[in-house]
Parts: sequence; structure tokens; C-alpha cells
Amino acid sequence: AHASIPPTATCINCHSPIGDDGAPALSAVRPGSEKLKAVHQSWETGESVPWVRIHRLPDFVYFNHSAHVNRGVSCVSCHGRIDTMEKVYQAKELSMAWCIECHNNPDPHIRPVEFITKLDWEPAEGEGTREEIGAELREELGIHPKTNCAVCHR
Repeated sequence: AHASIPPTATCINCHSPIGDDGAPALSAVRPGSEKLKAVHQSWETGESVPWVRIHRLPDFVYFNHSAHVNRGVSCVSCHGRIDTMEKVYQAKELSMAWCIECHNNPDPHIRPVEFITKLDWEPAEGEGTREEIGAELREELGIHPKTNCAVCHR
């Protein structure tokens, strides 16, 4: 892995291959997709995936995926509905202003951690709105997004 490109193990967390028994090894997103063959081959061989960069951040920006997903920020918040894209593209701006807007108002982007990869997740009837659930989780988990320069500019 290098700047902003995750190791194959990160991909396998969501995109595990179909096992010999015909079932995904883990709870997987599109395990049989032809587009994931390179990831599965990399996992089996240990060779790097020949990446095509899609989501671009400037070289001087540090971004930690785990700081977001471990707090219930879904993939969809930054990557869009990649599960419905024929070909993956950068759906969100990913500018500094865009990131700070989310850090200043994180509630709509926070969901129960078990649903971060369920891109079409909506709260069940009677559970409240996304914002209400996000606010509860933010309080419960002690989430206080930082906006000082050194968080991203390292």
C-alpha cells in the first residue's frame, strides 16, 4: 500500500471471495463480481493489485479510514452508492470545505457500526431519523470531530 491506497486485506474485509462451498468467506459485498478478481488474486498470491486511482486527495492530506468507519461513518458518505455504479467514479467532492462541513455536522453521517457497509441503510420505522440516530450515537460513542489543520495536514 502507499498514500491513500489500502492494502488488499482492507478490501477483503468487505469483498471476500466465494469459498469452495459456494458461500462468501465473510459477509461480503459482491463476492462473485468479475471486477473484484484482481483483489481476490492479490489476496491469494500476495502480489499488489494494479490500482486505478479514482478517489483523489492531495498528497499533503492525511486520511484515516478506520477513524471514520469505527465511529459509524458509512462508505456511502464519502464514496457514494458504489454498489449501484456500473463503473466506480468519484461521486463526492472530497474538498477541504466538504470534509469540514461533515465534521461540523456529523450526525446525518453516523449510523450503527454494523451498517457501515449496508449502503442503502435507512432507520427502521419508529427508530427516528438518521440525524436523531447519529446524534445519539455521537453522544454515546463520544464522537467529537476535529477541525484543526493538523488533523489532515501532516
